[in-house]
Amino acid sequence: MTDLEKAGLRLEYNHDGAVAEIALNRPERRNAQSPALWAGLASLGRELPETVRVVVLKGEGPSFSAGLDVRAFTPEGIPGEGPALPRGIARPELVELIAVYQEGFRWLRDPRFTTIAAVHGHAIGAGFQLALSCDLRIAAEDVRFCMKEPALGLVPDLTGTKPLVDIVGLPRALEICLTARNIGAEEARELGLVERVAKSGELDDAVNELVTSLLAVDAGAARATKALLQQAPANSLDEQCAAERVAQSFRLVP
Repeated sequence: MTDLEKAGLRLEYNHDGAVAEIALNRPERRNAQSPALWAGLASLGRELPETVRVVVLKGEGPSFSAGLDVRAFTPEGIPGEGPALPRGIARPELVELIAVYQEGFRWLRDPRFTTIAAVHGHAIGAGFQLALSCDLRIAAEDVRFCMKEPALGLVPDLTGTKPLVDIVGLPRALEICLTARNIGAEEARELGLVERVAKSGELDDAVNELVTSLLAVDAGAARATKALLQQAPANSLDEQCAAERVAQSFRLVP
C-alpha cells in the first residue's frame, strides 16, 4: 500500500466511496513535485477500488502545484529521496526512467474514472501538466498556469503536450510553451483550458456541484462514453461511427 505521507499526498473517499479526493499535501513547498509523489500517484491509480467513479485532484495550501521541486536536480537531491536523475545515467535509461515518472499522470485518463483538477494559485510546469492530465479542470479566479520547462532549458515531458495541443491548437500551444508566460483564469477559460472559473472561496462548491452531476449519470454509460470520446480525435468519421455501434452493442446486449 502506498505510503501517502512520504509521497506528499492525502486520500479521502466521499459519496459512499464513489469519489476519491487526492490532495497534493506539501503546502510548505507549494506542493512542489518529486519522483516519490509521482510514484505515489501511479500507485493510487492501481489501488483505487472499483467503487470509485470520480477522482478529484487538488492542492493543499496556497497553490495547486508550483512544479518540480528544484532540489531534485541538485547532487544532493530531495531530502529522503536523493536526486531525480542518477549520476551518469545513459540516455536509454533516462528515457525508461521518464516513462516511469509519466505513469503518475497517465492513469488519470483511464475510462474507469472521470478525473477533475481543482486548481488554485500556481499550476506551474509539472503542476500545469498534472492539471492537463485530468479530464476536466475547474479553476479559482487566482489561478496562474505556466509551462515553465522551456525557460529552464527543458521540454515538458510529463504527458502535458498532447492535451495542450488538443485543447488550444498547435500555434497557441507553441506560444504558451515558448514564452513560458502566465495564463490567468479568464484567459484559461477562453482557451478551453478550464471548464469553469470559481470565485474566491467557492472552488470546493463548484467542484462538488460538478461531482454531483457526474454521479447522477449511469456508471457504465459514463465509462463507455469516456472511452468512446477518447477515440474520436484519431478516428475518421467512419471509424468513429463503427466505434459507436460496437460500444452501444455492449450496452444493450448482455
